[in-house]
Amino acid sequence: MNPLPFPETLLEFQNAFPNESACATYLEKLHWPDGFVCQRCGLAGEPYRFVKRITVLRCRGCSADNRLTAGTVMQDSKMPLQTWFWAAYLVTSYTPGISATQFQRQLGINRYETAFQMLHKLRLATVRPDRDLIGSDGHVEVDEAFVGGKTHGEGQGKTHKVLVGAAVEVRILDKPRRNGERKVYAGRLRLAIIADRKKATLEKFVRESVLTGSKVITDGWYGYDNLKALGYDHQPTVIGGDHEKTDAVLPMVHLVFSNLKTWLMGTHHGVSSKHLSAYLNEFTFRFNRRFYPMIAINSVLGIMTSIPGQTYRELYDKKSGSHKGD
Repeated sequence: MNPLPFPETLLEFQNAFPNESACATYLEKLHWPDGFVCQRCGLAGEPYRFVKRITVLRCRGCSADNRLTAGTVMQDSKMPLQTWFWAAYLVTSYTPGISATQFQRQLGINRYETAFQMLHKLRLATVRPDRDLIGSDGHVEVDEAFVGGKTHGEGQGKTHKVLVGAAVEVRILDKPRRNGERKVYAGRLRLAIIADRKKATLEKFVRESVLTGSKVITDGWYGYDNLKALGYDHQPTVIGGDHEKTDAVLPMVHLVFSNLKTWLMGTHHGVSSKHLSAYLNEFTFRFNRRFYPMIAINSVLGIMTSIPGQTYRELYDKKSGSHKGD
């Protein structure tokens, strides 16, 4: 989590980051909260600064250039820092999300490819490296579903859809805190692309998503049969295609899948399987922080300065990409 104070409204955001210098100062404080320390020689103290190269801090000892964007999703980018900061704001604050075309238009980016690449780099910044396992604040519903477009004319069992696993925490309030608030609501979410519905695959997804000892509710699929032996309070229910029973037993996770599919088709007009994992990351991030959009921006800025971005080749390589959401 980004420890620095952060604006809580749009007006405060505009005032906090009015120019490149303000953005650079913020990044410097993220890198060196206790003051500049050279990454090469370890010398602490005020560095040389350059008016026309504000992202470069030169060590007074070894003369090494320490770049504010090195090792971040912004590394080697020619875009101004302000554009990156506003990009983080747009990605996290727009309730339905934002497409690459909208993103390009809002930020005045000349090339669609540049906007698309920036968006994907920001989606990398929606995954916390130290993300928690869910289940500590309620029971967890787990299920899987195919996500993607329809396949025609390839025969029964043939599909280009991608299998996605979902685990969603279900929280129950003793009493509503305000009028109109539901007693039962969805907490944290985990999504991941999974290869199949085999027992080993589903167990791996649950172990990587849910805290051991948590109450886990699933349908009666045999792939979940060993969860109790793995230390979970597993409560399976045979559904047998009964939609009413599905809504009663797994309401939250099926609502998540419905919202996910609507979001992919409505905002992004469908996505390729090659890039689906990045969109799952964004959806999960937005879902988990839906009540606190400005905190979401703060999180993205903190994460995007602590992880390297994908190269052009990695971004467009079909075999690359993370399959975990935060």
